[in-house]
Amino acid sequence: MATTPSGKPGIFAVRDVRSLITETAEEGHGLKRAVGPTQLTAMGVGAIIGTGIFVVIGEGAGVAGPAVILSFVLAAVACAFSALSYAELASSIPVSGSAYTYTYATLGEIVAWIIGWDLILEYGVSVAAIAVGWGGNLNAFLDAAFGWSLPDAIAKSPEDGGIFNLPAVFVVLAITLLLVRGVTESARVNLVMVVIKLAVLLFFIAVAMVNFGTGNFQPFAPSGVDGVTAAAAIIFFAYIGFDAVSTGSEEARNPAKDLPLAIIGSLVICTIFYVLTAVGAIGIASPQQLQESDAPLAAALDQGAGISWAAAVLSLGAVVAITSVVLVIMYGQTRIFFAMCRDGLLPERLATVNQRYGTPARLTIGLGVLIAILAALVPLSEIVKLVNIGTLFAFVLVNIGVLVLRRTRPEMPRPYRVPWSPVLPLLGVAFAVYLMTDLPWDTWVRFVGWLALGLIIYFAYGYRNSRLRRENSGTPGWARGDGGTPQP
Repeated sequence: MATTPSGKPGIFAVRDVRSLITETAEEGHGLKRAVGPTQLTAMGVGAIIGTGIFVVIGEGAGVAGPAVILSFVLAAVACAFSALSYAELASSIPVSGSAYTYTYATLGEIVAWIIGWDLILEYGVSVAAIAVGWGGNLNAFLDAAFGWSLPDAIAKSPEDGGIFNLPAVFVVLAITLLLVRGVTESARVNLVMVVIKLAVLLFFIAVAMVNFGTGNFQPFAPSGVDGVTAAAAIIFFAYIGFDAVSTGSEEARNPAKDLPLAIIGSLVICTIFYVLTAVGAIGIASPQQLQESDAPLAAALDQGAGISWAAAVLSLGAVVAITSVVLVIMYGQTRIFFAMCRDGLLPERLATVNQRYGTPARLTIGLGVLIAILAALVPLSEIVKLVNIGTLFAFVLVNIGVLVLRRTRPEMPRPYRVPWSPVLPLLGVAFAVYLMTDLPWDTWVRFVGWLALGLIIYFAYGYRNSRLRRENSGTPGWARGDGGTPQP
């Protein structure tokens, strides 16, 4: 372990895995293990399938043509490498915090803080932006189904010409209360929403197959391989969300078995639905028709199958899809924040678990109010780009974490192991870095600025209040870095 001249753990000190696991059993800081494999898998599907498939297919088809089908497969493969690494670490370190916790156990406290701080922004901005999208889709559904919609003054943020976004505030606060109520109730509600949105996609696929034609498949790849890869870079972000499953590590009944199944299973399920949806869409509408519409799936059913009321069905599906994404991503953020507070890097009192509900209620309510204000009033068009770079940065560190832990703790039990290591984790790093280099320069500037602010907070508060450093006075084995069992 890296230490300072005084003998205290340095900024690159790592947490022993056994100490992290022991910490989850502390009175007042332990979460209930109440979620099974079906609910965990539904969390992954709930986080992945959102507006992406309802919108991004049009953008991808405009770039790759009918070969957008291959782009969906390529994007899934790119995600799969990181998903496998998440699965190994989630099964080996069944503790809340996802990439933050895994990095703390492999690369050290300062790197863990950086990724944790990054994920706080990524998840918070993501939830706010998705909530804004929820309001827009709710209005689209009301207009398509009833010919009526909310006035712009209370349906849009000041950035878009309104006063405040009431629907966005409503969905965030409603999800906040559900998360406070309990993880079991949240998982059940999410499962219902996942069933509904998969049913909407099955409706689309079934109608498309009945009206299917091959005329739109020629030429198949008008822009060649470059078009396929460029579209895959766009579509990649429609798969992001499987990593949120790992934030439920501490509340899974059987994390060693269920987490790898849920992480990989949710990615497989979504890939199948995405590919079938893409095939069906091209079978009834041309790539140009899909590209020109803001609601490409509804346009495909309307123009290709002659179903004029399809817009209402697809809008309803989008509303339900986005609601489940808000739920799972916000759940993930609360658990990452909870883990950082429990480790002392942020105020530890916020990591107190409500004895009635078994959730970090105070923390959840605080984050919910802040995100609701963000969604209602703050311009999100630019800072939302930070979601992409934050996710890819986490992917890089998780893949590296697998390689580091294999070397530093080869004897540690690994219920699931990434096959063909180190090749697959290195491919995961390569894909993530490649996509990061394609992001705009101003996104990098904002990202570095946010991390700089985080480092100021870390050295002003987190470094001095870290449990790792506080408990060093008692010099338990894990604080010495000798792998000893944590002392009471």
